[in-house]
Amino acid sequence: MDGRESSSDDKSVQAGERLTHQTVRLVVEDRPASSNVVWHRPTITRAQREEQNGHRSAILWLTGLPSSGKSTLAHAVEGLLYQRGCRSFVLDGDNVRHGLCGDLGFSVGDRRENIRRVGEVAKLFMDAGLIVLVALIAPFRTDRQRVREMVKEGEFLEIYCNAPLEICEARDAKGMYKRARVGDIAEFTGISSPYEPPEQPDLVVETGYRDLETCAGLVISDLERRRVIGTSI
Repeated sequence: MDGRESSSDDKSVQAGERLTHQTVRLVVEDRPASSNVVWHRPTITRAQREEQNGHRSAILWLTGLPSSGKSTLAHAVEGLLYQRGCRSFVLDGDNVRHGLCGDLGFSVGDRRENIRRVGEVAKLFMDAGLIVLVALIAPFRTDRQRVREMVKEGEFLEIYCNAPLEICEARDAKGMYKRARVGDIAEFTGISSPYEPPEQPDLVVETGYRDLETCAGLVISDLERRRVIGTSI
């Protein structure tokens, strides 16, 4: 979608109006849910899958500034879970934009839709019995709250990868901050677009100061405390 694509709801906008990504999102969100589809209940239940796996399923949503260590931490935690025989999967923010969300930009509306799609996929993976690690900035609290409300209480764990802007910018492995500072990248979180840190996250990990092994261990300990996974390998 390049911002010029027409919509079947053109009656609701003036003829010839250019539709931005955000306008398209608003039109879609105003449509009623499909009336000719019925949720098909699976033969194998989530509880049965969890019993077979030997652990509960959950969504671990790692949020933080760009270069705060979200993806690195998510994969480190997944490695520890793998060693324990746990079934897990990482949904990385950059990776989903290569396919599932490849048609979206970085406007507020497109960010919201990106998070909604990833949230729905994470929910399906959780129903499949997996521990889903989502490494996604998700800069706005309301959007993260919407994903939390998709599932039952205790199934969505918001993990704040806390690293100050100056540390994230010093890392800048992809060179994004430098490009954002000179205006080459618009709507870049932390520079030209705001980031709203969690007010009451389920876990805070000081990724700006602590080493990766310690940070990953804190996440594993939290999962043990919440009885998502067992305490023995």
